[in-house]
Amino acid sequence: MNAAEKPFLMCVEDVFHRNQGRVVMVAGRVERGRVRKGDEVRLVGLGGDAIVPVRDIEADHRHIDEASAGMNVGLLLPGAATGAVERGQVLAAPGSIHAHIGFEADIALLSEEQGATEVRTGERFQFHLLAAGVSGVVTLPRETDVLRPLHKGVVTVRLEQPVALEEGRSFAFRHRNRAAGSGVVTRLLGSAVS
Repeated sequence: MNAAEKPFLMCVEDVFHRNQGRVVMVAGRVERGRVRKGDEVRLVGLGGDAIVPVRDIEADHRHIDEASAGMNVGLLLPGAATGAVERGQVLAAPGSIHAHIGFEADIALLSEEQGATEVRTGERFQFHLLAAGVSGVVTLPRETDVLRPLHKGVVTVRLEQPVALEEGRSFAFRHRNRAAGSGVVTRLLGSAVS
């Protein structure tokens, strides 16, 4: 199944308020699927949870009827229904993705020169998942005391805020404002957060 055939997903990269907040334009790149004027989409992650209709779609300063995977677009949404839309949330086909605060992942650390540090249970990192940047705490398996730079390992992550997540999603993480490594979500933990 190619990206256009999968359920719609777009990361919120910018938010613009129009007409005294009555309309919100959410800008970003369509990751997969397609969306049409009049479709209902769900706002997911970082406390967002609303189903809203797409009033209009803009691309390259013109109005279009449909947007598909790979396009950079602005979706016009009713402002009152969206509440506090922010960068890092996603718009998706209702029911296709949920927000979570916990997951297991395979990670790979960069070298010490590139910014990686030793990873121990309880360490706090900044995780970059889709367009969201969220702090989280890492837990190593019981048999592992430490992961050192240039090593790989399995970790459990608990985020401070729920973000739209799915298995197989790649991410990057930082420690003290320096790139530390990357990873892939292998398992979602707990139930989805609304």
